[in-house]
Amino acid sequence: MKVHVGGKEISFETGRIARQSNGSVLVRCGDTMVFTSACSAPAAAGADFLGLRVDYQENFSSIGKTISGFIKRQGRPNEKEILVSRLIDRPLRPLFPEGYYDDVQVLSYVWSYDGVHAPEPLAICAASAALALSDIPMTKPLAAVRVGFINNQFIINPTIEEMKSSLLDLMLAGSSDAILMIEGYCDFLTEEQVLNAIETGHKAIREICLAIQKWQQELGKPKNLKSIVKDPEGLLEEIEAVCLAPLSEVLRISKKQEREEAQERVKDELVAKLNPTSNDPRWDPALIYKAFKALCSRIMRKMILEEKRRSDGRGTEEIRPIHVEPSLLPRSHGSALFTRGETQALAVCTLGGEGMAQRYENLDGESTHRFYLQYFFPPFSVGEVGRIGAPGRREVGHGKLAERALKAVVPKRDKFPYTIRLESNITESNGSSSMASVCGGCIALMDAGVPIERPVSGIAMGLILEGDRYTILSDILGMEDALGDMDFKVTGDHEGITAFQMDIKVEGITHDIMRAALEQARRGRILILEKMLAVCPTPRKEMSIYAPRIETLMIKPSKIAVVIGPGGKQIRAIIEETGVEVDIDDDGRVSIASSDLKGIERAKSIIIGLTADVEIGRVYTGKITSIVPFGLFVEILPGKEGLCHISEYDNTRIADLNQHVKVGEQISVKVLDINERGQLKLSRKAILPSAPPAA
Repeated sequence: MKVHVGGKEISFETGRIARQSNGSVLVRCGDTMVFTSACSAPAAAGADFLGLRVDYQENFSSIGKTISGFIKRQGRPNEKEILVSRLIDRPLRPLFPEGYYDDVQVLSYVWSYDGVHAPEPLAICAASAALALSDIPMTKPLAAVRVGFINNQFIINPTIEEMKSSLLDLMLAGSSDAILMIEGYCDFLTEEQVLNAIETGHKAIREICLAIQKWQQELGKPKNLKSIVKDPEGLLEEIEAVCLAPLSEVLRISKKQEREEAQERVKDELVAKLNPTSNDPRWDPALIYKAFKALCSRIMRKMILEEKRRSDGRGTEEIRPIHVEPSLLPRSHGSALFTRGETQALAVCTLGGEGMAQRYENLDGESTHRFYLQYFFPPFSVGEVGRIGAPGRREVGHGKLAERALKAVVPKRDKFPYTIRLESNITESNGSSSMASVCGGCIALMDAGVPIERPVSGIAMGLILEGDRYTILSDILGMEDALGDMDFKVTGDHEGITAFQMDIKVEGITHDIMRAALEQARRGRILILEKMLAVCPTPRKEMSIYAPRIETLMIKPSKIAVVIGPGGKQIRAIIEETGVEVDIDDDGRVSIASSDLKGIERAKSIIIGLTADVEIGRVYTGKITSIVPFGLFVEILPGKEGLCHISEYDNTRIADLNQHVKVGEQISVKVLDINERGQLKLSRKAILPSAPPAA
């Protein structure tokens, strides 16, 4: 099967590879090829959720390379692979039928990469096609495209090179009828431009979806619906009779922990009443919990739609109380405690040289991030006991969203030559900790003295949709996220957007609803930003005394080897002598970092001396390195010395230079000549006053 979108041909193939899987597809665009398989297994006993697992892997063999390191075998997924796995997972989940709890595994591999066509949208399309052709019950196919904005035009699936000049990076996934997932980053585009980008992308998505749907009708297996668990008759009615009244009161408790504790008490009483004997229960406890959750959702949604009232008593557009406290940590370079209701983030900014940059390797090569944000979600933030270890997919995703939201305001390297690390420590959580990371991170940057020109804030929006009725919620709670129909995060300032992410759990969200959500989000983020700027209106003029100072200078690329020296001998000597950190780029940019300004100046002096070209006729002050009968040798620049002949030392005749100077003394000389072998002819006499005439 072939489909054309954005002027590019995408081909789909099945039936030749991985024929024992439930479904498998090989998708190709140019010489980029992504293979995806889909398999299922019966659910474990008592399962009450979809066991979906998505893994995406970029094989380095796809570009004829092996991974760096000793073992050479690809191991755990890197950050990009985790993020793309999430991009595939998020739009797939809403398309599985209610009550389907089997384990489903979707594996995606980049088998060939041409460096031109990006594999990410192909991987989402491949996952959809593999599931569509399989017997796994997915309700309808979906597809994905990337949208760029170049020269005021929207480009579908732009090339890797085109993306370098794009003001927008939008990944969009959906069915032929509706958008299901949005992940976008931009350089302060307006709400209208964002809406136009989504609409443009959805037209291309519709073409791919219709092609997959037709392919499914021709080659797809009959769907296996036997394992779908249906709600037993009578259970929900019994639960309503017991819980409707108490839950209607419990879900109006404003504080999260009190509300959750009260919900647990109601649930325990319910189980005890429905299953009075544990040895012979009338109802499966998993079914009771599922129906209890559904009832909670129905009560909350009705309260919002009909009363315009939320569990914590707020109106639909009301923002929770905000408190901002910059400079919380005295020894950090910059910090801020951002609290919004029961969600709180401690953001910390650390500044450093190039050696602090985050190094990474992917199919496009090895490089570094000079700005990065790392998100931490300890279990105590929700009052729980849990494991501490490597970050999970959620932490990686939330951190990258906040990082890319702030990246648009980080100054360019030539204006601020520091590597910047932000960490967001979530100390309390009740909805939208990623947006608290954006707000706290922005204040921490300003507190560290990073000269950002356009501070930004972020807000998470929700939606309750029932038929033609809907209510948009500003600054959603965790419960409103879990039981609602949309999680829409938007960051930016008064005039434009830097990041937006949307996950939609139902179809039927129209262009008008999206427009209304964006406008309500704009009002909310402006209000939050004004509260932030009331506390910290501008970046600090002076950096922390504990932050390193960095100075940069440019040298000729041909001189880099001179500064480094054989086997790094010269640069190690500079570092040892001055105590600074020195980093040199291929373009000749030298960054010198240290908290000791004298060390920086000394290192600069040495590097300038090593790389400077000696000029004939210029006067230099250097050190005498040796004295010989016919003259003395002077080092006028590091590694560059010349001969001052005894006849060029003074206006009068000198018999023995040892009677006038010593090795190690400083002396000023003029460069008279440089011969073809690079030897320098120096003169002290040339800069002395003329000798007085003889009497």
